[in-house]
Amino acid sequence: MERARVFLKIYGQVQGVSFRYYAQNIARKLKLRGWAKNEIDGTVIIEAEGKVEKLKELIKWCHNGPALAAVEKVDVQWKEFKGDLGKFEVQF
Repeated sequence: MERARVFLKIYGQVQGVSFRYYAQNIARKLKLRGWAKNEIDGTVIIEAEGKVEKLKELIKWCHNGPALAAVEKVDVQWKEFKGDLGKFEVQF
């Protein structure tokens, strides 16, 4: 199974709706490693790595997010797998 890393930037009403914590739960269920963080510009950024098919599931989820989110756009940057990310965590 092919592995990769992905960097996501999620735009819209994504802060103050527990987006990072839901993303953490989803990522852990998918056995992905990485992190989620709020940015000063109101976006959420996520860096994750693992099996490509599981990363695609995370990306699909990010296009909707949790119930109170209103996602406008998700930028996706695929990267090479490095294996240096720890257990998926929310960063502050």
